[in-house]
Amino acid sequence: MKKFRKVLDGLTTSSPGGTIGSPSCGSAAGTPTAAPTPKEIDVQETLVSENFQLCKTVRHGFPYQPTTLAFDPVQKILAIGSRTGGVRILGRPGVDCYCQHESGAAVLQLQFLINEGALVTACADDTLHLWNLRQRRPAILHSLKFNRERITFCHLPFQSKWLYVGTERGNTHIVNIESFILSGYVIMWNKAIELSTKTHPGPVVHLSDSPKDEGKLLIGFESGTIVQWDLRGKKADFRIYYDEAIHSVSWHHEGKQFMCSHSDGSLTLWNLRNTAKPFQITFPHGKIQKDGRKESCKPILKVEYKTSRNSEPFVIFSGGLSYDKAGRRPTLTIMHGKAITVLEMDHPIVEFMALCETPYNNEVQEPYAVVVLLEKDFIVVDLTQSNFPIFENPYPMDIHESPVTCTAYFADCPPDIIPILYSIGAKHKKTGYSQKEWPISGGTWTLGSQTYPEIIITGHADGSIKFWDASAITLQMLYKLKTSKVFEKPKPGEGRTAELVEEDPYAVQMVCWCPQSRIFCVVGISAHIILYRFSKYDSNTQIVSLEVRLQCESEDVISPSETENNPCFSDPSSHSPQPQHQHPASPSSGTPEGVKDSIPCLRVKDRVTRMPPGYQAELVVQLLWVDGEPPQQITSLDINSAYGLLAFGNCNGLAVVDYLQKTILLCMSTLDLYGATDPYQRLTRSPRRNRQSTSEFCMRGLSNFYSDSKKRIRTSYQSLTELSDNQQSVDMERSKSPTSDHVNGHCTSPTSQPCSAGKPRVPMGPEGPRLARRGPGRPPFRKAQSAACMEISLPVSHTEESRENSFSRSRSSSVSSIDRDTKEAVTTLQFGESYGRKSDALPTPCLWVGTSLGVVLLIPMSIPTEEEERLEEPVTIGPSGAVLMLKGSVLRFAFLDCMGALIHNPYEVWRDFNAPEDPDRPRKRKLVNFSPSSSQDASGEGHLAVVCSERQAKVFLMPSQSCLFVHNITESSFVLRADVVSVCNSVCLACFCANGHVMTLSLPSLRPLMDVNYLPLTDMRIARTFCFTNGGQALYLSSPTEIQRITYSQEMCDNLQEMLGELFTPIETPEAQNRGFLKGFFGGNAQTFDREELFGEAAAGKASRSLAQHIPGQGGVEGMKAAAGGVVGDLARARIALDERGQRLGELEERTALMMTSAETFSKHAHEVHKNCWERGLGLRKPG
Repeated sequence: MKKFRKVLDGLTTSSPGGTIGSPSCGSAAGTPTAAPTPKEIDVQETLVSENFQLCKTVRHGFPYQPTTLAFDPVQKILAIGSRTGGVRILGRPGVDCYCQHESGAAVLQLQFLINEGALVTACADDTLHLWNLRQRRPAILHSLKFNRERITFCHLPFQSKWLYVGTERGNTHIVNIESFILSGYVIMWNKAIELSTKTHPGPVVHLSDSPKDEGKLLIGFESGTIVQWDLRGKKADFRIYYDEAIHSVSWHHEGKQFMCSHSDGSLTLWNLRNTAKPFQITFPHGKIQKDGRKESCKPILKVEYKTSRNSEPFVIFSGGLSYDKAGRRPTLTIMHGKAITVLEMDHPIVEFMALCETPYNNEVQEPYAVVVLLEKDFIVVDLTQSNFPIFENPYPMDIHESPVTCTAYFADCPPDIIPILYSIGAKHKKTGYSQKEWPISGGTWTLGSQTYPEIIITGHADGSIKFWDASAITLQMLYKLKTSKVFEKPKPGEGRTAELVEEDPYAVQMVCWCPQSRIFCVVGISAHIILYRFSKYDSNTQIVSLEVRLQCESEDVISPSETENNPCFSDPSSHSPQPQHQHPASPSSGTPEGVKDSIPCLRVKDRVTRMPPGYQAELVVQLLWVDGEPPQQITSLDINSAYGLLAFGNCNGLAVVDYLQKTILLCMSTLDLYGATDPYQRLTRSPRRNRQSTSEFCMRGLSNFYSDSKKRIRTSYQSLTELSDNQQSVDMERSKSPTSDHVNGHCTSPTSQPCSAGKPRVPMGPEGPRLARRGPGRPPFRKAQSAACMEISLPVSHTEESRENSFSRSRSSSVSSIDRDTKEAVTTLQFGESYGRKSDALPTPCLWVGTSLGVVLLIPMSIPTEEEERLEEPVTIGPSGAVLMLKGSVLRFAFLDCMGALIHNPYEVWRDFNAPEDPDRPRKRKLVNFSPSSSQDASGEGHLAVVCSERQAKVFLMPSQSCLFVHNITESSFVLRADVVSVCNSVCLACFCANGHVMTLSLPSLRPLMDVNYLPLTDMRIARTFCFTNGGQALYLSSPTEIQRITYSQEMCDNLQEMLGELFTPIETPEAQNRGFLKGFFGGNAQTFDREELFGEAAAGKASRSLAQHIPGQGGVEGMKAAAGGVVGDLARARIALDERGQRLGELEERTALMMTSAETFSKHAHEVHKNCWERGLGLRKPG
């Protein structure tokens, strides 16, 4: 526990980390500075670094780029491999595990050790891995890396410990899966085929043991050659040479015939009595043409031949359609007797597999379902019903139904919100699914003890919004909202949206949700905002539309030639964007030349619309085209139900909307928001009020304004008596952000306090007393207060000439970056009870505005409190509040009381506007207000404001606006996402940097608590979707189809094992059916087949060491301790125990020998010392 006390004593505490930050991420320590506090601030921080640990929890969604699948028919769990080396293992809902190969190589094939709790994966880097599934987080037990041959196919017979591995060279190797060592028994391709054959048969594409005799191995080669190899006799029983390439082979359960699929779209059935020619050849989709020839067909990539006790066999295959039917979707064909059913799929088929009742290949298979793995979907078909319906998928495999464009994560929601969203969403569910239970039902999962309501919201490219129940590490869709229904469908000839957004005019950029009031806001890519209210009743209403002109005026648009010849600055007032109220935009809004002006990108429905229960649109705010230029996309949004206000901003400015009165309260450019408190000398750069040309943002040089700018900068720097000679440009480059170049490398405004116009900017607040007390000859030290200045120490003595030279020298690095900057965007907004001015005694409603230049503006507001007055009286806003500054674009605000507790935003309690009126209980607004002084004894004590930017975090004391703590988060990178979150009954600041670091800082002291190099930013998708939430959780879109959830809480990491599902459950292996005397006597399979006798080291010898390399896994001993039975488990555990015992005995023997040698050496040295001492007469006497 740590205690921080800040007293008004004028002292300053500094640390070495607070001068010039080290380039390493999170290197500069939190640097407290003296602050004029009204009274002592006593904050007891309970969070320590031991409270934090980062780990992945669960992954949701469809496996990205799937390659293969496998099924354990006894355990009833399914595994899916992917191109990026991932393996998803699925069981009953709640049993969902993700494993990742470190190499990242694609998974080619999966093989379960049926009912053994283990899985073999074959990867594209020619490595086999054995995974232990008897623990909640599977781990690799063994790996085997092939050095000289490429793996093409694997087969593991049921209840066998020998794995057959086919290679690209046509050879078949055998691996012991207990030790993961190659057997000396090899089936070479040249032995398998006839010696007279002159051509290579190609890679092995199929391996399977005969159902009739386990000692017979069927080998299929790509060229069309099939060989049945007698494992005992080490010779071929028969060889088949077929003209067409083979893709797959499937046995009849009696072992007397098998079926092959070929590249010409044919299926061949072979009888073992006569292998000279196929018993049957069929082209299921090849019709006979008029000239008597068959249509050419696509390859049949896989076939499964499954028998049924009470009906005809099932023949299931993918592909085989004729080439002439272009544009047809991929198909799965089910042939059952004479009936042929063709199932069309929405995506290409990766693989399919029939699920059967028995794990034995020599029994009647009784298929009951078909699992179909598509490129972007996963379906299961019910084979027990004649119309073959699909099962309703309990997993969230449709997250990517439309590409995810944004995410939001809410933990600890109100408990009633999930049931009500589910009840509304259930009314719109699809029907026609199979009534049977989901067949992939393996594993066990129980609801953890620490569960609380969690909701994930995803926004999509088609404008849809999905609400997901994410409680207890599961994911289930609750409710879907389509924002496109608010707008008219564009007419074919109109094409207004085509110029701005080609394909997705409704794509969701940002969402803002208040779970308590159930107000929901959506920001779309076409510069529109939709406000929704929740209702349990349907309604017929007309959506109100507001139009906002948040853009530079046409007369301010300049050309490059004007920049060079006629530099002039227009009056700042001409930059104020003009609001346009609720009038529908007409097509004639453009200029006479046809240039679009004052029209929105989309057209809102202007008629009464029926809205079903759920979220109902109430208001649409749209930005307008200006002089042929489309509106800039919205970059920030906040809504407050207690105030009834909505604020949003972009690179042009800020707008505030009163959604209760449906009016625009404020619409100003960012520059006009400053007023007299502008912290920058705006005349030092032209793009400060950057105009838009019709093609691009214009850049203006500073050469014409050089002399005037020099005077202003000189005046500013003289007041501080500090200037960087040549290091300033280096520091400026170091502090630049990829998202925003910072304005002023020369620190014309290092103060964070408001200054009146016309006065020289002098240090105030904590900086003033420190500089005033400086001793003679002592260089001034200044804290970093501007958006782009580093913390630097400089000598006092500088002449006018040196100042001028330093400006001209640094222009190349810092002023040029000013020209590249476009506009000062509003990057974050936050409503809350705060102090808009230093002189305020009590908190009032305020809007905190953060910009891309690191500036924080406070805008106080006056809002009527009574409900009647609120709906009639205007809300007044005065953008003349305080200015605070940080390095880098501002990302997040949060407020703490003086005890360090988080102050929540005020909100309105939800009420249903469409509910029937009750005369006894009139509906009134109920506001819940968390005032900064509510937890204090005395009112007006103030509060703490936490501000985080791309590079820095600061804690300010309000209303004095003094900076209590500052921490330079990073110098070499920049923060992508920052949130103030609750963890372990306290609060902290969580940050995710572009260099992959996830870190947490204590509040309010900003002490580093955790800094983990977790995930380098490889894709903008991660930056766009990463978000933190309370309870130490976070999520991001790890691939276009998957959501990865992580935790940074030690408590949750400790409880994760309890929360995850068990993949393996002890189940008795079903007994094989009694074959009967006659069947056993005549049907073969009479003699037992001992593979150990054939493949063991005693009989087959050792394989060449250069052929494959054994790599021990990380989960070996630990995984085996978790195993609880099974053939493989018992033998492997015994082997490991013997190895450990032998190793310990060996170590003991080595230690004993070492001790003996040490004793002899010591005895010899002691004897020599004793002898020398006697010779020198030192009088050493023997002990008496």
